[in-house]
Amino acid sequence: MDSLQMAHSGPRKKRPRQMGASMASPPQDIKFRDLVLFILEKKMGTTRRAFLMELARRKGFRVENELSDSVTHIVAENNSGSDVLEWLQVQKVRARSQPELLDVSWLIECMSAGKPVATTGQHQLVVSVLVVISTVRGLIKISPYACQRRTTLNNRNHIFTDAFEILAENCEFRENEGSCLAFMRAASVLKSLPFTIISMKDTEGIPCLGDKVKSIIEEIIEDGESSEVKAVLNDERYQSFKLFTSVFGVGLKTSEKWFRMGFRTLSKIRSDKTLKFTRMQKAGFFYYEDLVSCVTKAEAEAVGVLVKEAVWAFLPDAFVTVTGGFRRGKKIGHDVDFLITSPGSTEEEEQQLLPKVINLWERKGLLLYYDLVESTFEKFKLPSRKVDALDHFQKCFLILKLHHQRVDGGKSSQQEGKTWKAIRVDLVMCPYERRAFALLGWTGSRQFERDLRRYATHERKMMLDNHALYDKTKRIVLEAESEEDIFAHLGLDYIDPWERNA
Repeated sequence: MDSLQMAHSGPRKKRPRQMGASMASPPQDIKFRDLVLFILEKKMGTTRRAFLMELARRKGFRVENELSDSVTHIVAENNSGSDVLEWLQVQKVRARSQPELLDVSWLIECMSAGKPVATTGQHQLVVSVLVVISTVRGLIKISPYACQRRTTLNNRNHIFTDAFEILAENCEFRENEGSCLAFMRAASVLKSLPFTIISMKDTEGIPCLGDKVKSIIEEIIEDGESSEVKAVLNDERYQSFKLFTSVFGVGLKTSEKWFRMGFRTLSKIRSDKTLKFTRMQKAGFFYYEDLVSCVTKAEAEAVGVLVKEAVWAFLPDAFVTVTGGFRRGKKIGHDVDFLITSPGSTEEEEQQLLPKVINLWERKGLLLYYDLVESTFEKFKLPSRKVDALDHFQKCFLILKLHHQRVDGGKSSQQEGKTWKAIRVDLVMCPYERRAFALLGWTGSRQFERDLRRYATHERKMMLDNHALYDKTKRIVLEAESEEDIFAHLGLDYIDPWERNA
């Protein structure tokens, strides 16, 4: 009995020494030197972490005991990306480049395969960039990215956003890109707020509001207006550029030229015999009164019927979708945009569709102007790195004659005595497999799209444009059947078009 007890109790005393010996075993050969792993103990426990570290080293992985700036991959269990980032901030260790944050399932798959495996969406720990602010209404989460904010047309801060949009426009006219972006981002975040700013205390913690922006908000709160905005509205250069660019086909370079030549009114420009106008500018002047007036929702719907009738005459299975502001729920706009795609058409049929539609409208006397831009789309070309890059699909910029009787109820915003109104229309023809990317890009808003691409680059190491989504880590182009698929690839909650009015 005594001997049995001794035999039974002996190994118990040795276990800690055996474990210690195991931990102190000589280092294994490192096979994968490009990867430097650190396994987070938080929510995992000391024993499990030690076991995984030892196992990974036996498989040839380099695993660090302590966090250092050489670490390329941080592996965690039962932690979100935000949890890991919060832990990193406490450690105050600055990596040379942000390490990839991965779930322990990735490491387990690696060890099972005996080599590093590609990371997928299910392996990556999604980091929320939401900022939590405290208000009298409780805690509110606000992201610095418009693509993580739900922005409806119900803007509770018009007095501020109108001011910043004027200042942004003035900076755009002066080609001051940095200040323009700062004012646009400020206007965008204020539009998304579920409350009205009534004091400077309400602005605490809100992202995208720099010192300059806050000083303007404070002045508006105290005086009811901004002296800087007032100065811009009274500025002769701003007034002239605003007027000139209201003409279809006139951009910043032409506006600058006319301003330097001393022009201040459109009537003087029209009557000057020395000026030469492009086809687009001639049409812009000729139909100016119609084009400068807003297009109503009823008019947009009537144009939609015209477009569908023409497209379906040649491609009956084509999808015709209104994009832009009207898809986002706006009641008025300056033009109407349509995306056209067909699941059963050949590349040749796609290329010939818009010319056929143009000819049909010309024969019917509905075509007032058109500019057809042929496709330069290359199927295997990577997405553009530029945030504001134009897409390469075939497109047509048109002015159509819309008869009042085609508008619902026979009502139109035009004056009596005229039976039709000139309407600006854009048609975009895209390959069927690219429809989700094109629809997302053409729906807007401009700031929403900017931030979506910026988020893809900075937060997900991806490249997004109107053609494709490319994962730089995996070096693959990601497929998408719908807008929802694109949001999912980016690790974002899906936002409906009517909530993208950023």
